[in-house]
Amino acid sequence: MYLIGYDIGSSSVKGTIIEASTGKVVASAFYPKTEMEIKAAKPGWAEQNPDMWWDNLKAATKEILSSSKINPADIKAIGISYQMHGLVTVDKNHKVLRPSIIWCDSRAVSIGEKAFNEIGSEKCLSHLLNSPGNFTASKLRWVKENEPDIFKQIYKIMLPGDYIAMKLTGNINTTASGLSEGMFWDFTTDSLATFLLDYYGIDKDFIPQILPTFSNQGEVSAEAAKELGLAKSIPVAYRAGDQPNNAFSLNVLNPGEIAATAGTSGVVYGVSKEIKYDPQSRVNTFAHVNHDKKNARLGVLLCINGTGILNSWVKKNAGFADVAYKDLDQMAATIPIGSDGLSILPFGNGAERMLGNKNIGCHIGNLNFNVHSNKHVLRAAQEGIVLAFHYGMEIMKQIGINPSVIRAGNANMFLSPIFRDTLAGVSGATIELYNTDGSQGAARGAGVGAGIYKSFSEAFSGLQKLQTIQPNTSNKQKYLNAFENWKKYLENEL
Repeated sequence: MYLIGYDIGSSSVKGTIIEASTGKVVASAFYPKTEMEIKAAKPGWAEQNPDMWWDNLKAATKEILSSSKINPADIKAIGISYQMHGLVTVDKNHKVLRPSIIWCDSRAVSIGEKAFNEIGSEKCLSHLLNSPGNFTASKLRWVKENEPDIFKQIYKIMLPGDYIAMKLTGNINTTASGLSEGMFWDFTTDSLATFLLDYYGIDKDFIPQILPTFSNQGEVSAEAAKELGLAKSIPVAYRAGDQPNNAFSLNVLNPGEIAATAGTSGVVYGVSKEIKYDPQSRVNTFAHVNHDKKNARLGVLLCINGTGILNSWVKKNAGFADVAYKDLDQMAATIPIGSDGLSILPFGNGAERMLGNKNIGCHIGNLNFNVHSNKHVLRAAQEGIVLAFHYGMEIMKQIGINPSVIRAGNANMFLSPIFRDTLAGVSGATIELYNTDGSQGAARGAGVGAGIYKSFSEAFSGLQKLQTIQPNTSNKQKYLNAFENWKKYLENEL
């Protein structure tokens, strides 16, 4: 018996088959092999064609079925993880009306700020737990204001994972957790945030049917089965945004537990049982995958748009295009902690919520032609990313999220010793790395939703800790000095 998990990212789409009884990965693949295109017709914009996600999902499915050589009839459930906050619009024929406005698009910042001021901060924060900000509801309002002909054709709006589920099953539905990510959920009434929909002039009928995160959300249609090489009628039994799902994949489900990722963007995600929010909405609170009104589980999320994308940019554009990341890490390790005063602010991927939705761009500061080399740039980039994490974690502490242990998958920037050691050193937190990723988490979630696993603990019986990184106390002051220098530079730019 097998389970499939799909992770719909903005860089690639990953598919993984796991054996249900052991949690062992049978096959895994991602497409494209180079990063998916993000179109930016104007500064601050970011769009992707949803059909591109589907095409890459088909390619990944073909590879994992071919390499595993399993009988598709033995696949018993499918789970979906997806890039959060994106907007997909379709007409009555399920035709996509425009490219998806994805998570790092900044065009709706002013719309959300206006709503926050006119509706009132107290109302928004107590009901939405956030400012409407640059989230999905504000992006939809942008479409209404700027593309009225498209807006008139809308039948349903979806998040990226809802779109993939529609392509798999033919059904359009969503989850309360997903709606909370888009500012469509009212935590006070435990229902749609009709006050914001009314303010934005959005018909509540645009919102799809709401189903539980862990449930039968539709079955693979004959058409999709033919396209994918799967058996028809496999249930889609789990769906969650990439960050709640990443926390789930690490078995982070209870108050006080912390998960982190460092891919294109970077995230620290803490679980709370209390309704908490940042008054300035610099970190954001959403419904976690196991949240319900009687048993509150809220995910407090610090998101930094510009993290791994900076590391990638440096590799491509600073003369290292043909150098492996592990070799870059070794080169950067020859430079001392603090990069001899060179500071990099990694904020070049749209408006940053933890900076009050400001889009300040990336900055390289204190560059000395007689001291600094390209190796300094490599280290300063990684340190700048980590120090942005720490800056945001200091905000999280103000609302009671104080990480002492951070769990992460053994992937992306957590593969870098400099990144791991600097994060542990400056934050004082122990880092635990596990043998999992978002697609594996989605597969396990599908097993829960389909009733194959009778409990969360059964679903995570195969989860293994691979490595523990303790803070280096002897270098603590060096890390803190680097942070103070970096922080002064940031505050001068804000």
